[in-house]
Amino acid sequence: MPTTVEPVTQKLAGFAAGLTLESLPEEVRTQVKLVLVDYFRAAIVGTETSWGAKLRPVLMGLGGSPDASILYCDDRTDPVRATYINAVISGSLEWDDTHVGAMHHPGVCIWPSVLALAEKTGAGGDAIVPAVVAGYEAMIRIALSIQPSHFRRGFQSTATCGAFGAAVAGAKLLGLDASGIRDAIGLAASYSGGPTQFFLSGSEVKRLHAGKASAGGTEAALLAAAGLTGPPDILEGEQGFAKGMADEFDPDVICGELGGRYRMMDLTIKPHAGSARFQAAVEATSQIIDEGVTADQVAEIEIGVPHVVEGRLTGNRPKDMQQAQMSIPFSVALALSVVPGRPGPAILTLEDFELGVEDAGIVDLCARAECVWDEKIEAGTSTEYVPARVTLKLTDGTVKEKSVMQPTGCSDNPIGLDEICERFRIVAAPKLTHGDLDQWLETALGIETLSDVRSLMSLRSS
Repeated sequence: MPTTVEPVTQKLAGFAAGLTLESLPEEVRTQVKLVLVDYFRAAIVGTETSWGAKLRPVLMGLGGSPDASILYCDDRTDPVRATYINAVISGSLEWDDTHVGAMHHPGVCIWPSVLALAEKTGAGGDAIVPAVVAGYEAMIRIALSIQPSHFRRGFQSTATCGAFGAAVAGAKLLGLDASGIRDAIGLAASYSGGPTQFFLSGSEVKRLHAGKASAGGTEAALLAAAGLTGPPDILEGEQGFAKGMADEFDPDVICGELGGRYRMMDLTIKPHAGSARFQAAVEATSQIIDEGVTADQVAEIEIGVPHVVEGRLTGNRPKDMQQAQMSIPFSVALALSVVPGRPGPAILTLEDFELGVEDAGIVDLCARAECVWDEKIEAGTSTEYVPARVTLKLTDGTVKEKSVMQPTGCSDNPIGLDEICERFRIVAAPKLTHGDLDQWLETALGIETLSDVRSLMSLRSS
């Protein structure tokens, strides 16, 4: 007798269809404003990358109706290509919002889709906000239902689950009902993919993952709006997404507490431009630096970590910048080398990693760093954040040790909306060539009452 499987795809679609601005708790509505500002903060840094310079002329050269803006410039193209480019601009830096347990970056998949489709349709803030929330909840819950076995199988879930987030958000924005959103989910599964061989071999491919996922989800939403259908049980079906992409699947994670618990409240906003899972290690290192320690004093480095990061994030010989941004040992060595004497709070930037991976001294220090399993750190690890212990043995025999159990930016130690706005001001002010930053922030924080998104897309950078 066949086992009855809970219709989680349908339930998720029904939840998304029923969301309204008025139904959302105040803290969730505030979180939408926070991640919107943080999305634009990450994006202004991402306008000048070498991989973006390669990608952009390829996609712009394909043509497309000029319905959607490219961030921080006057270029326009169709919503699918605009979504791809904007997601790469904002999501290829490892500096965007992250859900640690889901092991992905939802904002850079969802915001590009929603803003591009809102430009095309003229949708206002009262439609945008619930669409964004629907996208975050779908993307996070789907990934959590299959993690960590999905990651162990060799998949990067921004690339695999990002299409679902963009599809649900896009379909919701386009006004589809539950069956239409379900079709968008069903179609989006065929855009899902992203192996993690780059962890081992290097390359620039991870820089494209958010772009191709967000574009695929946007296309799925548009196709569903045109009446094309997808499998109604794509998530839970016998030959569906979960069966194909993971060894373990918990449908209750998708359906449990829908509308009661909002998983987007569990995001990490990262101070440093790299993996969310090394933020605590860098913070612990910074605390030791505050005691006067510099790189030239360090003989040995030991980093206490949980099992979940072992392997892909614990390598101490990164081949390129991408691997360096995924390396806990490298992040600690980099912090020891560049943070001492730097004014202001300790922040590791994209430029730090770009230069650091070519610095022989930092590379040598990284090679002397070892990650070891730590029982206390294991016990403190959750689906929202990863703690770390950093122990330094100095050349004079002194030992310095610090542990950070709840890193700055995680859900239990959050960065507030005012600080996010200030971080955006600091990053954006030197780069802007057109637009009033304070006026833009006032517009962004008033997103719920916007009549359209043109003013959000008005900033220009060099």
